[in-house]
Amino acid sequence: MNWTYQRFQALSVDALYDALALRAEVFVVEQACVFQDADGADRASGHLLGRDAAGVLQAYLRIVDPGVKYAEPSLGRVITSPASRGTGLGHRLIDEGLARCEAAWPGRAIRIGAQARLEAFYASHGFVREGADYIEDGIPHCEMVRAA
Repeated sequence: MNWTYQRFQALSVDALYDALALRAEVFVVEQACVFQDADGADRASGHLLGRDAAGVLQAYLRIVDPGVKYAEPSLGRVITSPASRGTGLGHRLIDEGLARCEAAWPGRAIRIGAQARLEAFYASHGFVREGADYIEDGIPHCEMVRAA
């Protein structure tokens, strides 16, 4: 997997298109979730893209700066392409994202708003649930924190 990490302003038009297309494929089409994907946080985020040997985007997440969504830095819009599921790519994506957070904000906790069905997945990366489930865009979510 070829990983690239760029701030919003440095993304090429093609990279941005690929990221938005994958986000729409998974969140809007696959999960049948109508929501405002362009939520204003992309501009205050770094974007991690994982491309296969052919250059096709297979994994993506954004790292939102502290103070934008939460006091802590945050991982969000975490996705792997349907074709890559079950390969361990999701775990590699989270590991890459965590490494980028640690490089940018050493010693800081990281907070996420996780889909509740993925709680065990995130727990395997050191995240711990905080609080009760809540509904976001019609899907049960929970906040989780990974201690510094």
